[in-house]
Amino acid sequence: MNIVCLDMEGVLVPEIWIAFAQESGIPELKRTTRDEPDYNKLMNFRLDILREHGLGLKEIQDVIAKIDPLPGAKDFLDELRSLTQVVILSDTFEQFAQPLMKKLGWPTLFCNTLEVAPDGAITGFRMRCEQSKLTTVKALQSIGFDTIAAGDSFNDLGMIQASKAGFLFKSTEQIKADHPELPAYEAFGDLLAAIRAAL
Repeated sequence: MNIVCLDMEGVLVPEIWIAFAQESGIPELKRTTRDEPDYNKLMNFRLDILREHGLGLKEIQDVIAKIDPLPGAKDFLDELRSLTQVVILSDTFEQFAQPLMKKLGWPTLFCNTLEVAPDGAITGFRMRCEQSKLTTVKALQSIGFDTIAAGDSFNDLGMIQASKAGFLFKSTEQIKADHPELPAYEAFGDLLAAIRAAL
């Protein structure tokens, strides 16, 4: 029994925080898990900046409403889901992901949740579990699944390396150079062919 585990941002949809940084004119918010391996550090940095600028959940959701999946992402996902089970493992948050999941045809998503004050200020965040992507892949393996994983960032490496087949997709030159053992693809067709071969 195979199950494919995909990252979301940078793989299926644009990076939410980069889109918000561009819209809000706050370049510091362009920092993502491609730049910062420590997710807690990254999120606390982001929340400090939001507080500093008086920005909350509504402003981010307004930007997310305008984001579309990457060209070809929905067709790729539809084709992949016709071949095998697929789950999206993301460090994003329920409050961000819903409009994007709608545009992708409601695939299964495991992610985290934000703590939001009544006035819409984001006061904190709750991770589903430690090292959520790697932990989830190991849990799936423990119940009889062979996992195949693809992602683009530091926080995807654990699930990619722990899977029977793993791929970098639309990753950075630095991550590709650091991990020459991982096949790296830029086009959905190539990734689909690689996953199909691994099934």
